Amino acid sequence: MRFLLLLIAFHLSLLTSTAQYNTDRLVMIGRSALYYEDYVLSMQYFNQAIAVKPYLYEPWFFRGVAKYYLEDYAGAERDCSEALQRNPYVVNIYELRGLTRIQQKKYSDAIADYSRALRYDPENRGLWHNRVLCHIQNKEYDAALAELDTMQARWSQYAGSWAMRADVYMQQQDTTKAIEALQKSLDIDPYDGQTWAARSIISLSREEWPEAEEQLNHAIHLLPKRGGYYINRALARFNQNNLRGAMADYDMALDLEPNNFLGHYNRGLLRAQVGDDNRAITDFDFVLRLEPDNMLALFNRAVLLDKTGDLHAAIRDYSKVIDEFPNFWTGLQFRAACYRRLGMTKKAEQDEFTVYKAQLYKHLYGTQPRLDPSQMRKRSDEDMDKYNQLVVEDEQQTEREYQNDYRGRVQNRKVETELMPMFALTLERPHDEVRANIAFDRDVDQMNHKWVTPQTIFRRVYIASSHATLNDEQSSRYFLYIDSLRKAIDQTHETDRAVAMLLIKAIASTAVQDYQQAIDDLSTFISLANSEQPLALWQRAVCQARLCQFQASEGANTELNTAGVLADLNHALDLRPQNAYLLYNRGCINAQRNNLRQAIDDFTAALQQEPNMAEAYFNRGICHLQNNETEQAQTDLSKAGELGLYAAYSLLKRNVRANR
Repeated sequence: MRFLLLLIAFHLSLLTSTAQYNTDRLVMIGRSALYYEDYVLSMQYFNQAIAVKPYLYEPWFFRGVAKYYLEDYAGAERDCSEALQRNPYVVNIYELRGLTRIQQKKYSDAIADYSRALRYDPENRGLWHNRVLCHIQNKEYDAALAELDTMQARWSQYAGSWAMRADVYMQQQDTTKAIEALQKSLDIDPYDGQTWAARSIISLSREEWPEAEEQLNHAIHLLPKRGGYYINRALARFNQNNLRGAMADYDMALDLEPNNFLGHYNRGLLRAQVGDDNRAITDFDFVLRLEPDNMLALFNRAVLLDKTGDLHAAIRDYSKVIDEFPNFWTGLQFRAACYRRLGMTKKAEQDEFTVYKAQLYKHLYGTQPRLDPSQMRKRSDEDMDKYNQLVVEDEQQTEREYQNDYRGRVQNRKVETELMPMFALTLERPHDEVRANIAFDRDVDQMNHKWVTPQTIFRRVYIASSHATLNDEQSSRYFLYIDSLRKAIDQTHETDRAVAMLLIKAIASTAVQDYQQAIDDLSTFISLANSEQPLALWQRAVCQARLCQFQASEGANTELNTAGVLADLNHALDLRPQNAYLLYNRGCINAQRNNLRQAIDDFTAALQQEPNMAEAYFNRGICHLQNNETEQAQTDLSKAGELGLYAAYSLLKRNVRANR
């Protein structure tokens, strides 16, 4: 009878949710995968929906969104065009295609898309905003100003329109009007970091260093993750002889943008200036990996190698520079000094004689200017005599931020202090280059020993807190495996075996983010299993929590389902009260519901059972941060970093130390 019930429940599940026919469900699962940034997997679902019903516009559109996230802008544009052939009245499709065309610098085509969208939604301010920016990119300044007049008549309190007007004036070299427009923007919205940054660019160009620093202080307070702002503030501080502050800004900029050329080059110069020669060499090593032919960086590294006693390496670098610039007197003098220190007198005399001749006939080569390290050079300026001057960009560009709902829908849930995810059952062996330990649970181990053999369809189950994104090949393998499990369940006559396969199928469905199917399978498993099953309750809670998070992003009320998540976790903990992963997961749910004290208690209980669980220290640290318990947060985040969760260190630097 139990086996008959299993087959009935299983076939009902197939009838209600067979993927290849139910396109609505395929699209919904694909959208869930989009939300969790599993873009390749989401495209597989949209591909299936397109194959079944190619006349629907939604699968084409959402596949375009996935391609946009993957920076396949041409492919996203094609999918949007296909969607518009099927339904030419959806504003969002024009909006997305406009964004894909902007990324391809097809500004006129983007303007056409925004103009068409505004016919259907004339009050959409974001469309107006983006069309103005496209006009600016096309250098159509009169058209941009005319549209800004219209925007300011409709939305008089929209600060962004004044910031864009300032951008136009800057392009027209009218800094006086630009300053007036930026001030009006700040009067309306003093909390726009980009506007403060734009105002600082004018101050930097006028060498108004204290004003620029103050404006960048505002910008950084509002947008603390923009590396370029720290680079610019370092410049302002350097010109006020605040070397310590400039160095701190370069350090922060490189924490945020490790490949920033200006950050490494200028920090290398500052380190050399304060005698930190070895670390200065590492900065110039990095610059030369980015730009191997940068002679100014090469000469600076040569000087530093010379000072630290690596004379052969210094001569190697000096020689490359002199080969490129044979009349660079300073380089010849420095190389001659190296030769003398190595006892290579003949080569030293050759360099010294070359310099001597150049000085005798300096009217042929020009007078060598005096070096002034307080000056700055443009990045494109390759005058070797400016080797020890700080570098600035040739032209400071005002940031232009397009209104973009698609990126926003994902990024809006990304907060500075995002919790580490819940632990779940998975069929993928967790891989961590830093932390070698694998999460262990007795129930999982017993299940693996009972069912996993080389001759069975069962795969080993693991525990992991991270949800790995799948590529095309991996997701295809999962779909095939789920189909094979479905057939095996249908064909087996052993109830226990069929029920066990149902649990494995649910775990595989979790991997491909078909959470509703996983929940259905787990509910069937729980109802048919011989005894109460904490693993199924655990996995169902995780699937329901992930589904709730996606549904909440769509505007649904998920309070009832979230209560079900807690009920499953509580039930599982009644069965396994010392399971650290269940305690941790309940802490995650309590933290999401802002029950911070209960969450802290759960994470503490989890750590009592598993003292090396870095994720629990990390999440407890975040809860302490949100409770303004700075010292406890610092201790927990430091411990999480010590255990290999290095994201804790950047969080510690941004939040805990900033609050001191």
